[in-house]
Amino acid sequence: MKELPVKIKSIKLITHDVLQIITTKPHRYNFMPGQATEISINLEDWREELRPFTFTSLPGDEYLEFVIKTYVEHSSVTAKLLTLKKGDELLLHEVFGAIEYKGKGVFIAGGAGITPFIPIFRFLQTRNDLAGNKLIFANKTRADIILRDEFERLLGNNFINILSEEKADGYAYGKITEDFLKAHLNSSFKNVYLCGPPPMLDELEIQLANLGIDRNSIIQEEV
Repeated sequence: MKELPVKIKSIKLITHDVLQIITTKPHRYNFMPGQATEISINLEDWREELRPFTFTSLPGDEYLEFVIKTYVEHSSVTAKLLTLKKGDELLLHEVFGAIEYKGKGVFIAGGAGITPFIPIFRFLQTRNDLAGNKLIFANKTRADIILRDEFERLLGNNFINILSEEKADGYAYGKITEDFLKAHLNSSFKNVYLCGPPPMLDELEIQLANLGIDRNSIIQEEV
């Protein structure tokens, strides 16, 4: 697919280090909830710097939305994104993605790994089909939880948070363990969706295998 320019309609921080960018949408541009595209910034010296970002809008929306964790400690694409404004342009490239909704299950995300799950839950809401799904979301602190209010509204008690660097009432503390998973998994979950950093996914694969979860029921993608 050739490069497709899109204009930024709005750009803002929704946590201390996560951007929400809304852009125009090319005519007949198609993707599935959970998929991503490679994006570059349409400025000199940045057009060849492609990075993968997940669509968090729905295919039927008249705009595109991206929720992007930023890193400002070095001269990165995401640091440059923080300097952009309404009217600036991004370049879209190929659509791809391994996360696809295959039925009710438990979703386990670490940090920015939540992004492919955002449009999936929004899509399920449009079909009134959220019941029977659960989200386990691992972050460092409460301030890092992306779209916390939206997930609480969508999932209620099926939105489970665990924090590794902050102890807070109503939140589990520490890292995900086999015992933690055992407390939140049951036989009604036919699928397990994983998205997070590779070390987290490696640990989860071992833990899920020890709990007797069929490898074929695991759908995952790294961030």
